[in-house]
Amino acid sequence: MIKRTLKQLAAMIPGSVFHSGDEAALIEGVSIDTRTIQHGNLYIPIKGERFNGHTFVDKAIENGAVATLWNKDEENPPTDISVILVDDTLEALQQLAKSYRHELDIKVVGITGSNGKTTAKDMVKAVLDTTYRVLKTDGNFNNHIGMPLTILRLDETHDIAVLEMGMSSRGEIEFLSNLAEPDVAIITNIGESHLQDLGSRDGIAEAKLEITSGLAPTGQLVYNGDEPLLTSRVVNPAFETVTFGSSKQNDLYPSAISAEELGTTFTVSRETTYSFFIPVLGKHNVHNALSAIAVGHYFGLDNETIAKGLKELKLTNMRMELVKRTDGLTFINDAYNASPTSVKAAITLMHDLEGYKQKILVLGDMLELGDQEKEFHKEVGEFIQAEKIDYVLTYGPLSVEIEQGAKNNFAEDKVMHFEEKDELVKKLTAITTREDVVLVKASRGMKLEEVISKMMHKLP
Repeated sequence: MIKRTLKQLAAMIPGSVFHSGDEAALIEGVSIDTRTIQHGNLYIPIKGERFNGHTFVDKAIENGAVATLWNKDEENPPTDISVILVDDTLEALQQLAKSYRHELDIKVVGITGSNGKTTAKDMVKAVLDTTYRVLKTDGNFNNHIGMPLTILRLDETHDIAVLEMGMSSRGEIEFLSNLAEPDVAIITNIGESHLQDLGSRDGIAEAKLEITSGLAPTGQLVYNGDEPLLTSRVVNPAFETVTFGSSKQNDLYPSAISAEELGTTFTVSRETTYSFFIPVLGKHNVHNALSAIAVGHYFGLDNETIAKGLKELKLTNMRMELVKRTDGLTFINDAYNASPTSVKAAITLMHDLEGYKQKILVLGDMLELGDQEKEFHKEVGEFIQAEKIDYVLTYGPLSVEIEQGAKNNFAEDKVMHFEEKDELVKKLTAITTREDVVLVKASRGMKLEEVISKMMHKLP
């Protein structure tokens, strides 16, 4: 974490004024939340539409903060803590992070995309951890507040930062890229997330490509070469590019994929042929792994080292997470997020799985899809192949459309919609055996992982 004197901090934030306290005092780390304050922290009170962090400064002091930033237009700066006055505390946080990034001898990997950002981030870190000291974005700290806080968690011993960049509208990725100045940038794919804000997949592609705004001239863009919305826009770039995907036109593509009970083995042919194993299922996750392999190559790692990192991968929870009940019933918990692209990828995985008595889908609403949300849900239902899936259970107001789409292919008693999770769990308990596999997938707001939690305690 950042360790600087208050005098140094003030110099790192343009327009700031040291107001009171000891300029030689050392701060260790920053926090915007009084609940996470640790002794020695700098408190940065963020001001929003419905809250004002300045009102909680006394709690920050009580919990161990030794200094605070303070908006110049806020009255009554505290007298029992060192204070640096700034024009805007949020902008000051961002400026501090940018200055700190420049002071560190560090490389940055930036990752964006409609789906798979977090999985790709976990894979990149697993690969680079074999050789370097790496810090990655935690949780959803991938926006204009979270990313600066992540940068400020770095210290002089880190070699590489792996930063996830999220967005909801145009210009946000550009801002984050210019702040982080990545040496390598990854675009996992272009899906339908944020259609409500961006209007079309073309708009999403343009927004994701903003990650190149801050890309170093000697840097590299790693992107999905199967996506024409990207390939048509990446023309005569000033930086190096590496493409990945299914087709042979890509720089990295799998020549063979084999699904196993505990993960996936795939072979990549480039200068030489090499096999990799990832402890996670799904062809789409092979694509994420290809992007991590490209990053490994950029940092000089050989295939053997990269393979070791991928084999030891630990994914963030609720992303194709395999969960087994004590009697053997298997769940695939992919309930962290959902879009038409990612749901179809998960369904394809279920189509291809072998060795189970029954394969059951539990699908919930996909959110933030804009005016076409009903059509997207119905398309997902129609995508499911009745000869490869035994039951489809849906939950949520929009997933009624999944039910209707699936009923075009399934017998009526094999597709059911539920308004209450308890009723869904009751039905799931009745139809499952210990030899079955159940995929659970929906947008984060549906909290569909609760179905798995309830099922874990319902042994037959």
